[in-house]
Amino acid sequence: MNKPLGIRPDGFFYWSYQMNLSYRELISQNRNFRNLLWGQTISELGNWFNFLAVLGLIRLISDESPIAASLYIAFRTIPFAVLNPIAGTFADRFSRKTILLASDILRGLFALVFLFATTREDLWIVFLASILVSSSSAFFEGAKNAATPNITGMEGLLSGTALMFSTRFVLMAIGAAFGGLVAALFGYKAAFLINSASFFVSAFSIWLIPAESMRERSPDERRLEIAEKAKSSFLAEIKEGVEYTLKTPLALTILMLNAIWAAGGGATNIVFEGLTVNVFSGGTMSNDLIYSILMTVNGIGLSIGVFIAHRVGTFVERKGITRVFIGWALILHGVLFAIGGLMPSLWLVALFVLLSRVLISAEYSVQETMFQRSLPDRIRGRISTLDRGVEITIFGLASLVAGFSLTIISAQLTTVIAGLVSGCAGVVWLVRSRKPGH
Repeated sequence: MNKPLGIRPDGFFYWSYQMNLSYRELISQNRNFRNLLWGQTISELGNWFNFLAVLGLIRLISDESPIAASLYIAFRTIPFAVLNPIAGTFADRFSRKTILLASDILRGLFALVFLFATTREDLWIVFLASILVSSSSAFFEGAKNAATPNITGMEGLLSGTALMFSTRFVLMAIGAAFGGLVAALFGYKAAFLINSASFFVSAFSIWLIPAESMRERSPDERRLEIAEKAKSSFLAEIKEGVEYTLKTPLALTILMLNAIWAAGGGATNIVFEGLTVNVFSGGTMSNDLIYSILMTVNGIGLSIGVFIAHRVGTFVERKGITRVFIGWALILHGVLFAIGGLMPSLWLVALFVLLSRVLISAEYSVQETMFQRSLPDRIRGRISTLDRGVEITIFGLASLVAGFSLTIISAQLTTVIAGLVSGCAGVVWLVRSRKPGH
């Protein structure tokens, strides 16, 4: 018999089994989720076209400077991270649908700013556009993460989480492959236009979703809640989210392991840039193609992981080994990534990156589902965005550190360090989440 997930006295879950809808059941039965998924699919495709195009543009106008590339990654991630807690509070306080629509429209406009960067002196335009798009994305992600459990329902959350991440990872692979091709055939500006258009398509998909489906409460209950929130200050709500995280063992542990993972995982994009320019450059393939291969394999691995996440999550819940799976998957994925840094050929590096990403993707889907199920709806936006904000902040800083490290140590050694650091997150999880008396 299926049992509801319980909470131990120390704040962690009992590792019990819960009924989970399959991917097919969720998509066929839930029109609102289909619209949300479609919108994310289109916008993510544009995002990866943009990412490859901007890195290629920076490589072209900055003479392949790793510092310029790492600054771009930082400006793409840190504003997102800094604004996440504020975005989460907005998602808990105001209409989630309105936030999603406004964010998409702004992202569509800001994505056009990249069109004006053509020379080294225009790098500031690239960085400004990255900040603007990243800032808008923070509010979109905050509202989307808060709304998704309500749209899917608890029984559809595992499949919903996996599918939402699968679009991101599948399109990382597709976007990386075709983004480089589009840039080569039609120029970087074509990729920027595709990116802008994708956000407007996403906005249309969000518009089709009823606002009331994004919250647990009825309209009358929601109006009463808004009146009560009006009496409290915005900062007080942010403080409440921070206090909840610090006082709840599961939330604090998730925050810690994601922060540690980001300290290593944040170097990934710059590591790929270093391997491209410093290790595998000079052969028959262009640097754009080499980087595209690494990003494509990265995306394929992450996609495979989320596609098997439903089966993996259901299996580990049924067997009561969720805790052990999360810890050892994190450790092993880091070790595999580190080994990849020692491989002598591009294709062997790609193989170990693929295996590492399959593991971390399946693990993250299980971890995120467990975490979202534990959060009350009234505070979910603040907690999930606080966690995401810390992770992305460290991710951006790690990118900067990796960029500077490539001027001192080899790209291979940077890869090894990044893998081992990210794998340490599993050790933290196993220590902090162990059952009382074990």
